Amino acid sequence: MERTLVIVKPDGVQRGLVASILGRFERRGLRLAALKLMRIDRDLAERHYAVHQGKFFYDGLVSYITSGPVVVTVIEGPDVIKMVRAMVGATRPAEAAPGTIRGDYGVTGLRNLIHASDGPQTAAEEIANFFRPDELVEYRRDVEKWILEEES
Repeated sequence: MERTLVIVKPDGVQRGLVASILGRFERRGLRLAALKLMRIDRDLAERHYAVHQGKFFYDGLVSYITSGPVVVTVIEGPDVIKMVRAMVGATRPAEAAPGTIRGDYGVTGLRNLIHASDGPQTAAEEIANFFRPDELVEYRRDVEKWILEEES
């Protein structure tokens, strides 16, 4: 089972969209493995966005993600990284397709509501930045026999 990190950014929290956003993943059949409401401090934000350091938008990313509370979650399921990225939509809300989270709720630039890991290595690193191993919960839901192509 693959895992990915998702952050509902400050605009999503402030606009009261956390339940709507996370509910989409659950309705799709994906499973939450960890969840927390928190404020990201500058040190964690700089680690999280280290790949963008030196780019013109880096300072804005760090300032924005530290500007208010966020909801951080680990989501798991088969091909979850690819699936979540498709559900999130294009980075710029104006370019995101209708039906995606950013296409349905986003309006402009950095106010794009959500972060999702872009690959397995990134997901592992990001999960480790936000959660200790003992904070990840492993469980199985009875409904999964109706979602996954597995024998019950």
